Amino acid sequence: MTHLTGCVSLNLLNQINSREDLCALDAQQLRLLCDELRQFLVLNVAKTGGHLASNLGVVELTVAIERVFDTSKDRLVFDVGHQSYVHKILTGRREEFSSLRSYGGISGFPKPSESDCDAFVAGHASSAVSTALGMARARTLQNEDYNVIALMGDGAMTGGLAYEGMNDAGESDEPLIVILNDNGMSITPNVGGISKHLSLIRTRPGYFRLKKLFRSVTNVLPGGKAFYRFTYRLKERWKRMLLGSTLFEEMGFEYYGPVDGHNIERLEYMLKLAKECQKPVLLHIITKKGKGYAPAEINPDVFHGIGCFDPESGKPPKYRHLPSFSDTFGKTACALAEENPRVCAISAAMIGGTGLKEFSERFPNRCFDVGIAEGHAVSMAGGLAKQGMLPIVAIYSTFLQRAYDMILQDVSMQNLHVVFAVDRAGLVGEDGETHQGVFDINYLRSIPNMQILCPANQEELEMMLRDAVLKMDGPVAVRYPRGCDGAFRKAADKPVLREGTDITLIGYGTLINNVLDAAKLLEKDGISAEVIKLPSVKPIDMVTIAKSVRKTGHLLVAEDAVCIGCAGKEIAALLRTQKIVVPTRLVNIGDRFVTHGSVDRLYQMLGLDAKSLARKAAEVMRDEE
Repeated sequence: MTHLTGCVSLNLLNQINSREDLCALDAQQLRLLCDELRQFLVLNVAKTGGHLASNLGVVELTVAIERVFDTSKDRLVFDVGHQSYVHKILTGRREEFSSLRSYGGISGFPKPSESDCDAFVAGHASSAVSTALGMARARTLQNEDYNVIALMGDGAMTGGLAYEGMNDAGESDEPLIVILNDNGMSITPNVGGISKHLSLIRTRPGYFRLKKLFRSVTNVLPGGKAFYRFTYRLKERWKRMLLGSTLFEEMGFEYYGPVDGHNIERLEYMLKLAKECQKPVLLHIITKKGKGYAPAEINPDVFHGIGCFDPESGKPPKYRHLPSFSDTFGKTACALAEENPRVCAISAAMIGGTGLKEFSERFPNRCFDVGIAEGHAVSMAGGLAKQGMLPIVAIYSTFLQRAYDMILQDVSMQNLHVVFAVDRAGLVGEDGETHQGVFDINYLRSIPNMQILCPANQEELEMMLRDAVLKMDGPVAVRYPRGCDGAFRKAADKPVLREGTDITLIGYGTLINNVLDAAKLLEKDGISAEVIKLPSVKPIDMVTIAKSVRKTGHLLVAEDAVCIGCAGKEIAALLRTQKIVVPTRLVNIGDRFVTHGSVDRLYQMLGLDAKSLARKAAEVMRDEE
């Protein structure tokens, strides 16, 4: 293929069916295997979509890890798990890889239910050291013998939890290896002081070449161990004087690196050295995101998470580009910033993903990318709001969960006017359990003073975002899904979208498309359904709902949210307080995590597609109170 490093077959990769097969390869075969792994990744991800650039960058590192450690016994914790594709291929899932991220197929993230080699679920960043330290302490307490390794992307180092874990791990004296995969990026280039610190120590001359030899010699000399401890302390003093210490060493880690992350022989040597150290070790690896595939090397942010594409050119299939909700959010945010100099935007390492790229270019002094630090983003927004700015915090639903306490304490308790642009709300599809945006309704509705707007299309998103920023007070969340509009594309001027006499159907957001289609199916069966679209789920328009339910005598509420704390439960409870007791069905996610698969397939699985909703509505009609 023109953009791969040579055109290679997959003959060698197809012969790797166990760790023993991998360990039997010589140096030349290992280099060939890495070429084949890259070709395999490109060809497969081109068909399924997924996280490509990050996995191309860790091919040699993963091969080295799998040869030095037995991941069926040793615990390899990823941070974050989108680096795990090569690990999956080398641990028995090569034949299943074509099902990546599809319903019933293998996950795009580590999943212990798939393989004993997957130590822990890892979909969010910065937690690997904490998890790995827990495993290391469990090993010690149970007198067991295995290695624990945390493989961190450098983007995870912009999250505060990483430092909480490292601060404890460095003081613990537990044998633990933290591998820092440093490619200068999380999704887009890293920002902040830690990124600058890593850039500095990447250029430092290496001085660990004689360390292993010196220790082995002193171990066999009379009094050698005491001599080693003395010289170690002396060496540390001189090292700090000449080179300065790293942040990691100050935390209590033995620091090794930087190391070329594409040199397998060197990687294996350093991993074995770290394995023998028997204390907390930080192994700093330098890799290139997108390595070996030209389009991904040139545009690693584009190929971080990508849909289907042509592996020859790296280009997606030709289709008419439709504006997404994120595009409309970004365009509207720019217009608001143009009109009002107090408007500013905050993102947690997701400037491109949330649609803020143009905003960041046009208003660089009012756009803040804080790294993978959602809690900090929200607390900072509180400070901005308290001093008179109009902050818009754009964070995916699944990541905003990490800032719940800050939303509660630093924004809502003081009733500060912060607007939360909650992107990827509802089902997101192929990224699965760790990324489905099905909890924000629950956790945001629980917060006093919070108001939650739910646009059903991009025209409504523009209107609601304007109102949230310029007309409303206090904390406001505007939640919207991934992707583009459905069939319902015009802003509604009233909540009742369709008049009916037999049953009331309620929905919000883009799920209203399924509710409207269900009403059409019911009509064919002679059932007249009234459809109400909620523009807000906090507060809820109970006047309109009560009037409708009194007329129809039956109710169904559809939500792509978990059942605990959902809007439907409040609606049912408030109706009862008004002595309106009718046959009711609440159709939602239930009390569960939702697997990966296309959104349409997940709607079917959950009973939220139009046919299922129509069937359940007909069942409500047959219910007797």
